[in-house]
Amino acid sequence: MMKILLDPQIFYQQTYGGISRYYTEIFSILSKKNDIDIFLPIYQSDNAYIKNTTLLVENKNLNILLNILNFFKISTKSFRKKKSDQLIEKYFRAKDYDLFIPTYYNPYFLKFIGNKPFVLTVYDMIHEMMPQYFTDDPYNVVDNKKILIEKATKIIAVSHNTKKDILTFFPSIDPEKIEVIYHGSSIVYDPKIKVDLPENYLLYVGARSNYKNFKFLVKAMVPILQNNKELMLIAAGGGAFTEEETEFIKNFGIEKQIIQRNFRENELAHFYKNAVAFIFPSLYEGFGIPVVESMACGCPIVLTKCGSLPEIAGDAGIYFDSYSEQDLRDKIQMLLSDEKLRQCYSEKGLQHAKKYDWNEAAEQCMQVYLSSIN
Repeated sequence: MMKILLDPQIFYQQTYGGISRYYTEIFSILSKKNDIDIFLPIYQSDNAYIKNTTLLVENKNLNILLNILNFFKISTKSFRKKKSDQLIEKYFRAKDYDLFIPTYYNPYFLKFIGNKPFVLTVYDMIHEMMPQYFTDDPYNVVDNKKILIEKATKIIAVSHNTKKDILTFFPSIDPEKIEVIYHGSSIVYDPKIKVDLPENYLLYVGARSNYKNFKFLVKAMVPILQNNKELMLIAAGGGAFTEEETEFIKNFGIEKQIIQRNFRENELAHFYKNAVAFIFPSLYEGFGIPVVESMACGCPIVLTKCGSLPEIAGDAGIYFDSYSEQDLRDKIQMLLSDEKLRQCYSEKGLQHAKKYDWNEAAEQCMQVYLSSIN
């Protein structure tokens, strides 16, 4: 029996997000195996993924208290965190586990685990590659990540490009210590769910700040939208437009054609499936979950050749020069005007998405975990 102690930190940082989804998917699958015992010291969570699993700790009396406080709209976040901290410290003291899995880069656990092995997953090297965007980082990612990369028993990189970037910044690390394991795809299209969407739109998904390059996309889209008043650009998720973003879009006179929409988890597939194309102008991704989501929904993708994106999308992506608005405009226009081309890339994406499977990823993670214990 392999006993794994799973660190809770990412589930307190994210309500939604690729990292918390990754751990939820992997450990939900591993928890069904008879020879693995997983302990996650959380009673209740706001995280959209983990709260619907069997990974949470059951404590009826505590849950009754938390539910009463929630009913009266009294925040329980700090109380839950305190209880979680007490629980994990109890496990640290008992030392009744074989392996520790940190879910983000806070190295608090090093003073507790002694000689126990730990496996670190590195999702990207964006903080090191583009430090200009992270001058005010509350999680001190660069320094903490360095400590954990050097001390980890094994490292999982989410793409070959991420492994290459780790070795660029840490050339002294043995490449054999780093295993590449791709994410799977979680997205499911449910035709019974109805989502009110425009007839004709291009799609952008997720955060929009700095290296995500959303403003670059807006500028490239201006002539296309001006020439086609029926076409829209939907920015799905990422929070409402800021005042600055709203002003930026208004300057081009296209504010009625660029809209921000939030979505429930089970609605996202509809956004992809009904879009003319998904545009992903990001200047760096360690993996790029939206790319796989888009392919799995049969939505053609226009994206950059930056970071891991060509590795993940392969020949199912249409690539543009990340410094040329004109090239992005041309690639979008090419898809808009050619239905056969859209169908071709839709089929390529559906085929290519099959290589990203959470069950396979969980199996590969388990092998890394076993090897780190042995």
